[in-house]
Amino acid sequence: MIPDNYLTSLIERAYNEDIGDGDHSSLSCIDVSEYGRAKLIAKESGILAGVEIAKKVCEYFSEKLKVQVFINDGEKINKGDLVLEISGPQQDILKVERTILNFMQRMSGIASETAKYVEVLKNYKTKILDTRKTTPGLRLIEKQAVKIGGGENHRIGLYDMIMLKDNHIDYAGGLKNAISKANQYLKEKKLKLKIEVELRSIEDVKEVLKIGNVDRVMLDNFNIEDTKLAVELIAGKFEIESSGGISFDTLKDYAECGVDYISSGALTHHVKSLDLSLIVQKA
Repeated sequence: MIPDNYLTSLIERAYNEDIGDGDHSSLSCIDVSEYGRAKLIAKESGILAGVEIAKKVCEYFSEKLKVQVFINDGEKINKGDLVLEISGPQQDILKVERTILNFMQRMSGIASETAKYVEVLKNYKTKILDTRKTTPGLRLIEKQAVKIGGGENHRIGLYDMIMLKDNHIDYAGGLKNAISKANQYLKEKKLKLKIEVELRSIEDVKEVLKIGNVDRVMLDNFNIEDTKLAVELIAGKFEIESSGGISFDTLKDYAECGVDYISSGALTHHVKSLDLSLIVQKA
């Protein structure tokens, strides 16, 4: 999912951000010839994510760094588990320490939170989706973590789906105009993109059923009663996504309504990083 050039650029920015003109702490007290090892240990339970990126970080920083992996992305970890071991020059190990932990703690936190949502929905057809509410510059990393946790990705950005939200609809002069213009645009540009439209009421549901020409509808801030009614009215004509005001505690209630998807920005912007630690040892 993550292009190599994107990942290389991201790691390069992390390198420049952290190292600057040199790791003067290590340079001042550790001989360049000294080799060592470092063990990455889980300090709490969850779903592991970011191992493959950690390997790429080591490759980028130094060809002398070697990584031995004991637990892979997507696997459950418990407090005290040995995730991976890095060996090589001590100075290089200390250079990659924080960058690796920053990526892996963030990604593992997202994967672990996503897995909790997936577990609640396991007996329903409803799938959990992420959103565009991601850390600027880290979207592909965070969306990859959602996938590792068992969730599904919504659109990556503004370019891979037409999503007509309330502001688009208001600017365009209503649902009918927005949908008509979107379909005409795709035809003129010879683009094959799905069209999703945000609905704010049962009246909107009835209107879009008359208009058609969309692939998915988003029921925005619908309560349970209106969600059930919307699902009945739509009757499989479009994919249905519920969003807005849905908490972890109400996930099951919305799934029971029969929606295809529930999207949650909380997967990426309210998540707590998973606690991991890199413990160094001499060779």
